[in-house]
Amino acid sequence: MPGADPFSPAERSAVMRAVKSRDTRPERIVRSLVHRLGYRYSLRRDDLPGRPDIACVSRRKAIFIHGCFWHGHTCKRGARAPRANAAYWSAKIARNVARDARTLAALGSLGWSALVVWECELKDDRALAARIRGFLS
Repeated sequence: MPGADPFSPAERSAVMRAVKSRDTRPERIVRSLVHRLGYRYSLRRDDLPGRPDIACVSRRKAIFIHGCFWHGHTCKRGARAPRANAAYWSAKIARNVARDARTLAALGSLGWSALVVWECELKDDRALAARIRGFLS
């Protein structure tokens, strides 16, 4: 049957458990860059909406590192739609996009500024460094 999941429910659960939600490669790259730029930060602050990946508390600045697929970016990787269980994935990604918008609005209402760094932006280190430096200064 086309579009059917090739994994059993137990196997699918194991695959999804293996998808990391913290300390991912993109997060480590951005944290290293922020540190090299001379900024100090906290990780995943529970007291802030959305638990930003990086929080510069004294500056009231938050940085989120988003995977293009999971957060519905408009780049090539983010626009890729799975063929299997397409309705589920489109609804899931739409919920993530809506949640991200609510999170950014909630941070703004608390007087915080937020920057979203997309996974696809990690390819150009200089441009990303300039963008982060401009945001944090």
